[in-house]
Amino acid sequence: MQVLKNGAQALSEEHSAYDLVVIGAGGAGMATALFAAMEGASVLLVERTEYVGGTTAWSAGTSWIPGSKHAAKVNPSDTLLDAARYLDNAVGERTSKAVRQAFLDNGRVAVDEVESRSELKYRPYPKHPDYISDLGGSTLNGRALEPMPFDARLLGRELFALLRPPIPEFTVIGGMMVDRTDINHLLAMTKSWASLKHSVKIVLRHAMDRLSWPRGTRLVMGNAHVARLLYSLSKHPNVTIALGTTVEHLVRGAQGIERVDMASAGERRSVRVNKGLVLASGGFNRHPELRAQMLPGVPAEWSPSAPGHTGQAHDLAKQLGAVYGQGGLSHAFWAPVSLRKRADGSTAVFPHFVMDRAKPGMITVNARGERFLNESTSYHLFGLAMQEANKSSPSIPAYLVCDAEALRKYGIGMVRPNQQPGGKGLAPFLADGYLTEGATLVELASKLGMDAQALQASVAQNNRNAETGVDPDFHRGETAYQQNLGDPAWTGKNPNIGPLAQGAFYAVRLYPGDIGASTGFATNEHAQVLGADGQAIAGLYAVGNDMHSIMGGTYPAPGITIGPGLVFGRIAARHALGLEA
Repeated sequence: MQVLKNGAQALSEEHSAYDLVVIGAGGAGMATALFAAMEGASVLLVERTEYVGGTTAWSAGTSWIPGSKHAAKVNPSDTLLDAARYLDNAVGERTSKAVRQAFLDNGRVAVDEVESRSELKYRPYPKHPDYISDLGGSTLNGRALEPMPFDARLLGRELFALLRPPIPEFTVIGGMMVDRTDINHLLAMTKSWASLKHSVKIVLRHAMDRLSWPRGTRLVMGNAHVARLLYSLSKHPNVTIALGTTVEHLVRGAQGIERVDMASAGERRSVRVNKGLVLASGGFNRHPELRAQMLPGVPAEWSPSAPGHTGQAHDLAKQLGAVYGQGGLSHAFWAPVSLRKRADGSTAVFPHFVMDRAKPGMITVNARGERFLNESTSYHLFGLAMQEANKSSPSIPAYLVCDAEALRKYGIGMVRPNQQPGGKGLAPFLADGYLTEGATLVELASKLGMDAQALQASVAQNNRNAETGVDPDFHRGETAYQQNLGDPAWTGKNPNIGPLAQGAFYAVRLYPGDIGASTGFATNEHAQVLGADGQAIAGLYAVGNDMHSIMGGTYPAPGITIGPGLVFGRIAARHALGLEA
């Protein structure tokens, strides 16, 4: 593998033609390049930023791929027919059933091939439910795969420096990456010998790393996923990665995409495309005009996604006749996020996926102090509910509210667990306004500018719900998925509902943040981009968030962007190379 830091500038005559050109070095683009490289094709991977990994590097790294050999280990009764039924129930007519079926039919072989021929390795999580677990065809485990942790020392210093670093607020102890397993062990290290051993091991490893590395080298989640892809690509001399490079023009000929014009560091280069071009640029989300059109009222500053997906490649593809898919529930996938200014002036955007909002002792209210949603629903539906509620009552920002006991046990947003009222750990968050504290609910409401009686009434109703275990208003904690987000050690009647009773009381502001594009270019089952006439544009493919999501703007399971990105990456590469009809 050859890495060109200023890609277009460094391209020479000997690098004037490639079998496959892939635009975007996020998870889907890297996977596409890898599948092509494993078949002996020459590949140019073009990335506009200085890092590889895209938003995948900042994600949990989960891949939803039903039917894998890993799924069979934890859920042998699950079948592709069940998965298809689930998608039919969750997605319906919002997307092409043929394209969804292509994903299901190719998932197992994609996982088998990438694991047998590369360093990308998976494991199933014992319990990782589909998000709409009350629908027919759903499962509680098996379909969601996690990347195995990776030792980044194998990359060497130069390649390690190319990986997009994790979000600092998602690390602990000065940059140590942790996944769910690690977090559970760290929280239980005083209660379990096994947890203590695990915690000491990873902390000591991190301490040793920091003696000679810029950050921890034990990578987990999305960082492990892209690191494994990069390490695998590095074994193929037929791969070139052009960093810091933008695509300026796509030239279409009689047989397909013939040429790509690129720019880097003020210089321009052109390369010929022998077999095909794959769009994997991350979606439209940071394209100013497209964002204003499809995500009105949601500033880009609320998005926790990586900065590279400017949508520039979309403009070029549309000039060739590419059209977006239609009929999706939403143009984006969503999560509630909280915002905080860092010392360097940048804004930390923290997505509230699973660690706090669904736990007992926490509720979410609008600007009036009223509950308006199910706090334990999926992060996507949470984000949609905020936007829908805001149409009739101010709900952006919303407020995640907890008492001192919940704060101590679970933390809240960027505030870690085991914090006490008046403790030094809370001081910075209170000082900059990220966290608001009130000795009483009345004081908290006053500081937030909301109706104290309304907030008190919301808390009182929640506390009654905790006694019965039933939420008659929003049905919190009624599905297996929601219960999985709760506290399994909670002694109450519902693992998601507990009283807010122990002052002080705390609140963090929540905003709807887009975590990725759902609307992308319409494709067929080969990942070929379609024109307005429904016919494939020869030589042009789309994967990842550039491809119209097979989920149709719904979010039925964890990893529904990374999993299809990998599978359709293989499909696109093989079709472009003429290996499959």
